[in-house]
Amino acid sequence: MIKRKNAREIELMRRAGSIAAAAREVAGSMVHTGATTQSINKRVDEFIRSRGAKPVFLGYNGFPASVCISVNEQVIHGIPSPRKLLDGDVVSIDVGVAKDGFIGDCAATFVAGSASPEAQRLIDVTRQCFFEALKYARPGYRVSDISRAIQQYAEENGYSLVREYVGHGVGSKMHESPEVPNFVELPRKRPDPRLTPGMTLAVEPMVNEGCAEIVILDDKWTVVTADGLKSAHYENTILITDGEPEILTVCEAM
Repeated sequence: MIKRKNAREIELMRRAGSIAAAAREVAGSMVHTGATTQSINKRVDEFIRSRGAKPVFLGYNGFPASVCISVNEQVIHGIPSPRKLLDGDVVSIDVGVAKDGFIGDCAATFVAGSASPEAQRLIDVTRQCFFEALKYARPGYRVSDISRAIQQYAEENGYSLVREYVGHGVGSKMHESPEVPNFVELPRKRPDPRLTPGMTLAVEPMVNEGCAEIVILDDKWTVVTADGLKSAHYENTILITDGEPEILTVCEAM
C-alpha cells in the first residue's frame, strides 16, 4: 500500500531530508586523496547525531556502518574501511537519516583529487538522469514515466543502468511502496501506479560506465560492476505535490 503523507508528516520529512542532505555535503567535502572511507563514515555519523538524528543505515538488515561508501567499480552498499582514496577515485556516498520517526535518503558521487573527463561525464550524466526524471514527478504521470526518463537519458549517453536495485517509496520506513525502477520493465513485473500528491519517493539512478551486470562480493553487501568499470549514484527524496515536485533532501545551513 502506498502511504501518502499529510502536512505534518511532510514537514517532518523535510527536517529529516535537510539533515541527510547536509550529511551528504559533509561526506563530499571529505572526499580527497589520502582520506579513508572509514574516517568519512565516522565524521558523518557524528554530524548526523549532532543534529539529534540517527544514521538509519547502521544496523539496517545488519549493515555495519552509518554511510554506504562505494568506490570506482563499487555500485552501492560499499562498507567503509581503512582503504585510502587515490587520486581520481570515483566515490559514491549514500546517506540515510531518521529524525522524529521519518527518513531522509539521498546520495551523490564525488571524485578524490582530479577527475578524468570520463569520470566527470559519468557523474554529470548520472545526476542529470535524476533531473530528467523529476520532470515527470507530477500528478497524472506514472512511476514508469520516471523510469523511462532515466533510462532514455543514460542510454542516449552510452551508459547502462543497474536493474537489480531500484528506487522506492520512503517515509516512516526506509523502503515503502512503490518501487521506482531506473528502467522500463518489459514485461512489467511491478505495479505502475499513477503519481498523486502526498507520495514521497527516493529516486536514485545507478549508472554504469560499461555493462549493466553486477556482482555481490563475499561481504554480502558490496555491489560491483561485473566488468570492473566505474559506476555512479545520485539520489534525492522527493514529494509529489499538486504541481512542481519538491526535493525534500535540500541541504540545511551548516
